Amino acid sequence: MIVQVKQIFGSWDLGYTLHKHTISSTHMGHDNNGNSIWDTKRSEPGQALFQLKYRNDYTQVGPIAAELQKTLIPLFQNIGMIIPMPASNVRARQPVDEIANELGRLANIRVFNNIIVKSPAPQGSSQLKDMATRQEKDAALAGRFSINPVIKNEGCWNALLLDDLFDSGATMDAVCKVLKTYPKINKIYAAAVTWK
Repeated sequence: MIVQVKQIFGSWDLGYTLHKHTISSTHMGHDNNGNSIWDTKRSEPGQALFQLKYRNDYTQVGPIAAELQKTLIPLFQNIGMIIPMPASNVRARQPVDEIANELGRLANIRVFNNIIVKSPAPQGSSQLKDMATRQEKDAALAGRFSINPVIKNEGCWNALLLDDLFDSGATMDAVCKVLKTYPKINKIYAAAVTWK
């Protein structure tokens, strides 16, 4: 996979993403039903993620996880656990969980899918992707995340917080702030497959 690693900034200690998601998108007109037709070119990680999330192509999990393990894992020190970001949409199989589980297997790092608990958005509220400002997103996310204290061992560990697509960073920031209240977490690293 061709990657173009970019550092991402937020309330975590260190963060990176593999590549820009979409390289270009050109409007080509409309189909017979009046729907817009786009010629979209994505990076290799972006295309793999698109196929996984929107075409249910779970054969993409392995190559994405392998690239994360090869390219991003060496940039972080002493990762003790991987925590996938909570999903935005309900699916039978969550792409981020699938990638995290495979990355954990490849890197021999334990994955905790249930440390972060996300409460549902209030009835009738807008989706984050439809909000124009970071302030709106921060307000919508306030109080939505909590810790499920599942770790029983003594000590604390560096955690890798994993997401698929990094946009404004609002959700990752909200989750990091909650993780920082958990005594089992030391440093928090952030990784995403692509950035918007």
